[in-house]
Amino acid sequence: MKNKIGSYIKKNYIALLASFILPIMILAIVYAMNGIYFGSEYTILASDSFSQYSNFHASFNNVLHGEQNIFYTWYGSLGLNYWSFSAYYLNSLFTPLVFFFENSAMPDALYVITLVKFGAIGFSFCVFASQTFKRMSPWQYISFSVAYALMGYTVAYSPVIMWLDAFVYLPWIILGINRLLKGKSPQVLFWSYLLLFLSNFYMAFIVGVFSFLFYVVHLLIDWKQYKQSIRGYLVAAFSAGGASMVTILPTIMDLKNNGESLETVRTFFTKDTGIWDFVVKNMVAAYDTSKYESAPFIYIGLIPLIFCCFYFASGKVSLRSKLGYGGLLLLVVASVYIEPLNLFWHGLHAPNMFLFRFSFLASFLVIYLGCSGFEVYEKEDRNKLFNICLLLGGLFIAAILFSNPKRYNYITNEMLYITIGLLIAYLIFISVYKTKGRLEKVAPLLLLALMLIEVFFNTKGMVTGIHSDWGYPKREYYTESYSDIEHLVEKTKAENDSLYRLENLDRITHNDSFNYGYSGVTMFSSIRNRHSSAYLNGLGYRSLGTNLTINYENNTLFMDALLGIKYNLSKEDPMKFGFEKTSESGEYSLYENQYALPLGVLTDEEIFGTDAVKNQVDLFTHLSGVEDIGIEIIEPRQVALENATVITEGREQTYTEISPTKPQTVTWSVYVPAKQQAYISLYPTDVSYMFESSVETTVNGVTRESKIVSMGQYYNLGYYEEGTTVQVTASFTGAGMVKIYKPDILLIDTEDFETAVEAIQAKGVSFETTGRTATATVNLEKDQVIFTTIPYDAGWSAYIDGKKVEMPTFKKAFLTLNVPAGEHEIKFVFLPQGFKIGALLFVSGLVLFQAYIWYDTRKKKKSEER
Repeated sequence: MKNKIGSYIKKNYIALLASFILPIMILAIVYAMNGIYFGSEYTILASDSFSQYSNFHASFNNVLHGEQNIFYTWYGSLGLNYWSFSAYYLNSLFTPLVFFFENSAMPDALYVITLVKFGAIGFSFCVFASQTFKRMSPWQYISFSVAYALMGYTVAYSPVIMWLDAFVYLPWIILGINRLLKGKSPQVLFWSYLLLFLSNFYMAFIVGVFSFLFYVVHLLIDWKQYKQSIRGYLVAAFSAGGASMVTILPTIMDLKNNGESLETVRTFFTKDTGIWDFVVKNMVAAYDTSKYESAPFIYIGLIPLIFCCFYFASGKVSLRSKLGYGGLLLLVVASVYIEPLNLFWHGLHAPNMFLFRFSFLASFLVIYLGCSGFEVYEKEDRNKLFNICLLLGGLFIAAILFSNPKRYNYITNEMLYITIGLLIAYLIFISVYKTKGRLEKVAPLLLLALMLIEVFFNTKGMVTGIHSDWGYPKREYYTESYSDIEHLVEKTKAENDSLYRLENLDRITHNDSFNYGYSGVTMFSSIRNRHSSAYLNGLGYRSLGTNLTINYENNTLFMDALLGIKYNLSKEDPMKFGFEKTSESGEYSLYENQYALPLGVLTDEEIFGTDAVKNQVDLFTHLSGVEDIGIEIIEPRQVALENATVITEGREQTYTEISPTKPQTVTWSVYVPAKQQAYISLYPTDVSYMFESSVETTVNGVTRESKIVSMGQYYNLGYYEEGTTVQVTASFTGAGMVKIYKPDILLIDTEDFETAVEAIQAKGVSFETTGRTATATVNLEKDQVIFTTIPYDAGWSAYIDGKKVEMPTFKKAFLTLNVPAGEHEIKFVFLPQGFKIGALLFVSGLVLFQAYIWYDTRKKKKSEER
């Protein structure tokens, strides 16, 4: 076996090396043209909403350094199932590369990992091509491998870095199927499936279904020849699937428990699609958007497309093969336009941007069939290729002339000129390919040069599109204040032996807590505790829709106390009662909350009532027992209005801009009585056209900007020891019309607040958190309920004095526990639900497959001896 591998590498080492290096070089050059390179001014993080990928990789460093358990993290919005989180984001074989980078260098880590993944994609296809298409030369393996690595889909969706692993494993899986069909060992198929399933469960579903259909197509093409492979395929697939349950089963159960539901099919045809989509998106550098209303990214190169068409036009290919592969390709194409099929490929869950996530399957089929057509091409087929090139050129020109200019406004003359120019160049290649003489010898090099030029232009177009669509932020946004924030966070860690919470009022990303290693509220993640976030949304931390994001900003003192927000980082005075400045570093200062509560509070069973604790005041009142907490609502007085007209209808106020080049500015005057914490409520009544609307509020010279839809409603006006009249100015941008409820002022009597906090502190229960456990000791005079602000998850188990007990659910949001009178040790332990069964299946899958290999090898040896 070793000799075979060594011989293969020796024979193909140039092609393998080039297929790895060239995609990296081309992408690196294109990035550099956009100011992105190792240590550059810009990073490849495509907008703030994608900066979490850097932080997710940084959080892996926390695991490597022993600061975090592999099953649970306290750094993800109060606490999060880290096992499921990793199954989507971190289980790549490439993730450990972050070990060689400091957290402050995560932009460089992400840059390197991205390039290495693209190199691995090219290398993977080269191995597949060299083992599958025997009539092609090494130069052609390189050409098609680079085209596969840098196809439109991989580059356009490259910000979603955890999806890239699927393109590494897809060629290996198809190679494993082809080997199995030839009567060879299913080892390649098994290990490719297993690595795919473990790396990212989401893409594994798409590739898994496709590869099964690919195998079925082969059975239909030649049942007699391939039927003996069924047992090997089923054993390899089910063994790999069973072994992967160690991550997939807990993740599925986590998603199910957290309210991820299947979408209802409402229409037969997919909306926002066009009949020219597949024509236009086969043009070089055709980037529209990776947000909403995009066409599928299916470009993989003109040569693969030309020879794919030739595959179906050639008489050298059997009709069964054409029908089989054509049917599979037609299914993928139809899935774009037929909504039930579209949803199926997405796991019956509508995608949040990055549409048609299965469209790379069409690209793979095109290049696979293109390579197959390339192999059977002979000199006498030249006229057919000429006609195909002319037909494609005609289709591209027709798309320009007859397509809807509004839908296809991203088509440019440059795109058309490059595409037609390359078609002409490929016609020249075809004219010299398979001819005898010197021209034949240079034809492979000519093809490689042309395909590299094409790939370069397409990659440049994709990266330019990403830059326009999302933006490449400057590195300084991530690194400029890193050491200052890290210094202050480390100071808080040194001051605390137990879990505390911290939030940055001037955060860098939504996932700073992962990167700096602190427990907070703010987070963006596709894997999240939706029940907890939904309840927190009701308590004022904005988390709308499917709860992908939860934001800390614009809440009140009540929630700072209840969630144990012990510290705030801020560039400006947070103007909060009880927050005292304790340290500073660079632009940032550290403020300590004197009224932060512990993780647990003793209460009674009335907290479980249907109508109990509906909002933060109810919860605070119930836990404290203080009924009359001084809260007052008053109206502000508007004193100035600039660049806007205002219409008041009932409780709604509508501000309409006069000039679109200036913000709409409103100023109110507010009298804040002594010892009061004041907030102004700015709450939208209609968010349908205000998603991009921002508001800057200025009070006492302190200005803060918020997205009016995604942030909380209470904008802080400050705390005042003496009665004070303050002015607050709100400047609205991003929408020509702003509709909000008539602003009012919330006043909190801080003396009453302090009394209530002291009452809760007297009932407080301090927990020690280590890894995946939280422990506490209590001595109760009567039976009571311990309420905690640890997010509830089905993976939690509760123990009293070492004995496992049942846990009631508090709105499926926080852990609570009924505890009898007396002295007891309380322990919460987290283990992902389904992990034990998954681990058993993992071992069973490996054992089953190895047993099959032993049996199959022994059977073949006996057959050979006879």
